[in-house]
Amino acid sequence: MAASKLETYQKKRDFSRTREPSGAAKKRARRKVKRLSYVVQEHHARRLHYDFRLELDGVLLSWAVPKGPSLEPGVKRLAVQTEDHPLEYGSFEGEIPKGEYGGGTVKIWDKGVWAPLGDAHDGLERGRLTFVVYGEKLRGGFHLVRSASTGKTSRRKAPANWLLIKSHDRQ
Repeated sequence: MAASKLETYQKKRDFSRTREPSGAAKKRARRKVKRLSYVVQEHHARRLHYDFRLELDGVLLSWAVPKGPSLEPGVKRLAVQTEDHPLEYGSFEGEIPKGEYGGGTVKIWDKGVWAPLGDAHDGLERGRLTFVVYGEKLRGGFHLVRSASTGKTSRRKAPANWLLIKSHDRQ
């Protein structure tokens, strides 16, 4: 099931040239997911940005955040939805060769687990996902809110612009 979700990811890469995980179908024991992984990767490509990734349904949902996530409540950061990535990408660090899609250096900036507040699938469909992250740098509530100007998008259409917003957490 997850392999078809990775079709766009796989078409953009030449795995004979890059060490990025391919997400190729492997026979895996079905795991009961109690904790969903979360990772932010600092990506020095054409321009520095941060890749914000949330595990859901066997893949990492992904957004490129040009200025990186804010630690300050209420600050809105542009988050451009990108293709789903394989779960193995959550531990990827290294160099993507120049000339390849996303060429540049990738390193893990933060990692941990996340929990949706409410139904994650419904939140994504409605364009407002509310969740909590338990990372090494980021902790607490966040919202991903789809921009009204981009409307709903399927995974096959142009990427949607979202806003990543840190919640006001209770002290």
